[in-house]
Amino acid sequence: MASSRLPDKPLADIAGLPMVVRVAQRAALSGALRCVVAADDARILRACEAHGVEAVATRADHPSGSDRLAEACALLGLDGDDLVVNVQGDEPLIEPALIGAVAEKLRAHPGCAMSTAAHAIERRDDWLNPNVVKVVLDRDGIAHYFSRAPIPWWRDGMAQGDGLPSPAPLRHVGIYAYRAAFLRRFPGLPVAPTERLESLEQLRAMWHGERIAVHLSAHAPGPGVDTPQDLERVRALFAAR
Repeated sequence: MASSRLPDKPLADIAGLPMVVRVAQRAALSGALRCVVAADDARILRACEAHGVEAVATRADHPSGSDRLAEACALLGLDGDDLVVNVQGDEPLIEPALIGAVAEKLRAHPGCAMSTAAHAIERRDDWLNPNVVKVVLDRDGIAHYFSRAPIPWWRDGMAQGDGLPSPAPLRHVGIYAYRAAFLRRFPGLPVAPTERLESLEQLRAMWHGERIAVHLSAHAPGPGVDTPQDLERVRALFAAR
C-alpha cells in the first residue's frame, strides 16, 4: 500500500475490481487447491472479503515477502510437502498456466525445496542489464546460480559487441514455489554472502544447500504494475477484452 510510485497500488481499480482481486482471480485459475491473499493492511482484507477472495492478516513488520509467506503458512496450517506458490499482488496479467507449471515443476522434483521459472533472452541488452536477473541450469533443469551479471560468460564472443551465446542465456522470472516446511524455516536462515552481494534472496536457499528447480517458459510473462503508466497499460488491456 505504501508504494512510492503508485500509492495504494493493491486497491487500484482495474475494470471495476481492485488489482489484488484481479490477481487472485488469475491465480485461482491455475489449478491450485486454495488461493489466499496474505496482507497486513485492513483495507486489502476488506476488499478481498467484499469480492469473495480468501485472505489472511499478517504482521506489518516483516522484512521480506518470504517472512510474510512463512507466517501465512503457519496461520493456514500448511507444512511438510504442501506446495505454496508466491504470486506478487501487482501482476494482474500473470498466466494461470505459469503458476501451475511452477508448482508442477516442484512436485516433480522431490529433492528440491523451491522452484521458479525462466525464459530465453532474445536481446543482448537484456543479457547485459544488471536489472535483468539471469540463471544457469544443469542438465536436469536445476539452478546452478542466479546473477545480475551476464551468465554464462561468453568467453569467445564478448568482444564481438553484438549477438548472444548459444544456447540462449536465460532470464529469471520472479515467481516461486516452495515446500511449506522449507518456507517456514527459510526466514530463520542466515543471510548468504552471495545474497548480500547480488541482492537476490533465492541465493540464500542455494547457499544453505537447497536446490531450486526451474520451469522453462516459452515466452516472457505479462508485465507487473509498478508505475502509473504500467497501470494505464493494464487498464487498456482489460478494457480491450
